[in-house]
Amino acid sequence: MKSMTGYAKVQSTFGNHKLNIEIKTLNSKQLDLIVKVPHRYRGKELEIRTLLSRLERGKVECLLTEESTATESALNTELLTQRYNALRQQAQVLGASDANLLSSLALMPDLWASASASADVEDDEWQQTAADLQRAIDLADQFRKHEGDVLEQDFHKHVNLIEAYLNEIPSLEGERIETAKDRIKRFMAEAAIKEVDTNRFEQELIYYLEKLDITEEKVRLQKHIDYFRQTMATEENCGKKLGFVAQEMGREINTTGSKANHADIQKLVVGMKDELEKIKEQLGNVL
Repeated sequence: MKSMTGYAKVQSTFGNHKLNIEIKTLNSKQLDLIVKVPHRYRGKELEIRTLLSRLERGKVECLLTEESTATESALNTELLTQRYNALRQQAQVLGASDANLLSSLALMPDLWASASASADVEDDEWQQTAADLQRAIDLADQFRKHEGDVLEQDFHKHVNLIEAYLNEIPSLEGERIETAKDRIKRFMAEAAIKEVDTNRFEQELIYYLEKLDITEEKVRLQKHIDYFRQTMATEENCGKKLGFVAQEMGREINTTGSKANHADIQKLVVGMKDELEKIKEQLGNVL
């Protein structure tokens, strides 16, 4: 089992460039990719998205930030000339001095860039980046697996409690049936019904007790519990399936509650509902 929550950070180094690769994943009904890359990597965004699709489902944010260790920078002379001419012309209109104009422009950081900052990524550099991106994806996947193990332990705890409540019901059923019979007899006595067709009375009593019978609900709920455990143990990306099984468990628990007609059994049903709700709250984060 895997969670949809994951995180990984890897630094990719090639020549005088350092690239920080950061991946964050959260729960989502489908694969929702958010990719932010430096300008040089824009042409590789489709390939990056293809690599990230291995994470299968969830909101996946991949952030690539570039650091350059280059000591030499290139001056954007074309941009410098445009700004110098525009500012010099404006200075003449205002009657201001343009003596320090060039030195002021030289302080603008966007006029300076490393020689390769605007160049496209070469194939050999991309191969290195792609390998490091794969490593980051593996780390994020390992993080998800660890979180999934924690969720699985939590699910086992809640399922075990549901099963424990279910196993307490049979000890109360005998009392429940006798209580129902006594209630009917008491009603007839209070209504002063003297002449009763014994055969018809027994038929009606059996019909009434059959409507209260919860044997099928107990059997189906136990099967759903067993299937829930089996799915967790044998299937890796089982979040949606576990959600469907939990819905079926809820139906059987609700039917048991509606048929219970017994205060102590109702308390057990409330306990099962509480544990199932805790399971459902976490299922949205299972891959």
